[in-house]
Amino acid sequence: MTSELEDNKKFSEFDRIFNPKSIAVIGVSSKGSGYGGGIIRSLQGVGYEGNIFAVNPKGGEFAGIKIYKSMEDIPELIDFAIITVPAQHVPEALEVCRQKGVSGAEILSAGFKETGTKEGIALEEEIKRIAAKGIRVIGPNCFGIYCPKSGLTVVPGPDLSRESGHVAFLSQSGAMTIDFAYMGNWMGIKFSKVVSFGNGSDLRDTELLEYLSVDPETHVICMYIEGVDDGRSFFRILKDTAKRKPVIIYKGGLSEAGKRAVTSHTASMGGNREVWESLLRQCNAVQVNDLIEMANASLAFSQLPARVYKGLSVTGGSGALGVSASDTAEIFGLSVPLFKKDIRDKIDKILPKPGSSSPNPIDVANAYFRPHRLKEVLLHAATDEKIDLHVVIKLLHHYKSLVIKLNLDSVKEVTPYKDLAENLKEVADRSNKPVIVVLPNIRQEVEAIDIEEMMREAKKELLNKGIAVFDDIKEALKAVSHVSVFYSRQQKRS
Repeated sequence: MTSELEDNKKFSEFDRIFNPKSIAVIGVSSKGSGYGGGIIRSLQGVGYEGNIFAVNPKGGEFAGIKIYKSMEDIPELIDFAIITVPAQHVPEALEVCRQKGVSGAEILSAGFKETGTKEGIALEEEIKRIAAKGIRVIGPNCFGIYCPKSGLTVVPGPDLSRESGHVAFLSQSGAMTIDFAYMGNWMGIKFSKVVSFGNGSDLRDTELLEYLSVDPETHVICMYIEGVDDGRSFFRILKDTAKRKPVIIYKGGLSEAGKRAVTSHTASMGGNREVWESLLRQCNAVQVNDLIEMANASLAFSQLPARVYKGLSVTGGSGALGVSASDTAEIFGLSVPLFKKDIRDKIDKILPKPGSSSPNPIDVANAYFRPHRLKEVLLHAATDEKIDLHVVIKLLHHYKSLVIKLNLDSVKEVTPYKDLAENLKEVADRSNKPVIVVLPNIRQEVEAIDIEEMMREAKKELLNKGIAVFDDIKEALKAVSHVSVFYSRQQKRS
């Protein structure tokens, strides 16, 4: 059985673009200065395994790679080209690539329509004319493509993860692209494909979205958009895509100052806030307001089963945390329902005394409450049919006091984060009700730097067990709400 992508001839050239067996980098100086040398170093650093060819009329050698004086001199077929020459030389380089049979090219060079000059606009129109003759183009004025599976990486990106996942990101901003990719490294977001398309002279938001809608490697699509060329087509494809998989959109340029900024950034039109918000809602797209919210939402969508979430069990190490979580849940359309009496009684027998509370939220009244006991509490909570999801707030920074009392070297020695991850995974597996964890850290002083190291290790252990981790209860519940609202609307429209 073939996938939709394999059946769709429209996207036949995309495989050579995202999974190239050979790459030519045009504009590489033997001295190593400039974007050309930088992208080669990045490709080598991330571990790209295909053939890399460098091109510069002066010839020479860079990083152990021969520099060819022209594309015609390269003795092999090239799948993908990366163009880094000055703007005025880009059209000529692109045309040579087309004649060479290159499937696609990314143009990192700037100096086109984003400048607002006649010269820049004319150069970009020339790029469009060449692309229309038979080569796909990413950019100009972009950071390119990051694809962990093939080892393609944006610049600068030599140390991005090679572990593939199911989250894609399309962005008009190069800086936001690299920031989001690096955030994935520590937040547990695994990527299928990431594209910085800049000015989008050829391939841009609409067609790339349509491609990702049928890409079997992509389950969640994130987008940063400053403006679209064809609004009608974009929203038609967005609406169709959201029937298959979640699309998370951060729309830049909705304020007056933002509109001015995007015009000078990628020469896009910002658009009216009310119109955009209404259209995104009609398409069942998930609208977010910043990069952190997008990252948290994509983490929730990629880690949580595709279903509606309403009732939460909330477990924390203080009464105030439970109160705050309950109030926040209500803001985002979620609830923390009272457990049935028999469930409360069973939980109450496990909790330490005095000071604990079992009704929901659950106050364990002890930052050192053992993971296996927490597992027992959550398994009882899961038997309540009103509960869809467990939220665990762990104050791991309190283990720092044990380091001082026991005269130890590091908080990692006493913090049972590995046991925590194993026990919470067992809860999710046995109850079929997922668990998310919130790890707040109020200890930011230099003397507590070992807490930060421990927290990162704890997050890694939990993520490796398939448990989404958030830094803040508000961020966590907002992300859960995005998931719940999306699938609720999807059910109503099906």
